[in-house]
Amino acid sequence: MEKLRFTSDDGTETDFYIEEQTCIAGITYLLVSDSLEDEASAYILKDISDTGSAQACYEMLEDDEELDAVYKVFQQMMDDVDLER
Repeated sequence: MEKLRFTSDDGTETDFYIEEQTCIAGITYLLVSDSLEDEASAYILKDISDTGSAQACYEMLEDDEELDAVYKVFQQMMDDVDLER
């Protein structure tokens, strides 16, 4: 499974594992987990990279309306996995 290193604004680095990816209305979203264990926490990241940028830039998805919509897409994509919001 591909691993992504996320660096927060304060410089803290956290590794996430990419579970799934989707593109909605031209925006890429990643469903990531913080562990390979069964009880891992999952997060949705939104690609906010500048067009043509060589390096991807993601942020945690926090807008409730957008989060709910993207969550439903990932839930349908991974219907064999129990996702809890």
